[in-house]
Amino acid sequence: MASGDDRAEIPSGLSGTGLTLGLISARWNETIVGRLQAGAERAIEQLAVTRVERCEVPGSFELPLAASAMARSGRIDAVVCLGAVIRGETTHYELVAGECARGIQQVQLDTLVPVLFGVLTVEDTGQALARSEEAGGHNVGEEAVYGAVEMARLRQAWRPFTTAGEPEAG
Repeated sequence: MASGDDRAEIPSGLSGTGLTLGLISARWNETIVGRLQAGAERAIEQLAVTRVERCEVPGSFELPLAASAMARSGRIDAVVCLGAVIRGETTHYELVAGECARGIQQVQLDTLVPVLFGVLTVEDTGQALARSEEAGGHNVGEEAVYGAVEMARLRQAWRPFTTAGEPEAG
């Protein structure tokens, strides 16, 4: 999805029209996450996503639970999780980053609803700033929305056969 200069590109013909996107943001590392949110909002507007349900959680560790609730609601076509885990002096970083990633992956596998990992896991604030740039730069929040819409469309294309080849109810 990114070109050689690390800027997100919209896949050709991609549109969010008719989709409902869940957007979950962690409050921890608020400045960085705010920049990811701004990128996500730009992509939502560019892709003309019809509806967005937003919520906040305390930190990145809580993202999987909120994603699970949204995905299981039946009202969401895809979920984007935004957060930032910046390495510190303890092993806390490894625990939060690893479990956040594992949990988000598990939610999408369990629910068959795309859940995109817009969580920065970086060594320092400089790296976080470089991955959450303003319009025209590299922004993981923006890229996560593009990915969410693309995966929601893929899921729709395969929809009546979402579980073990059996038609989906409803």
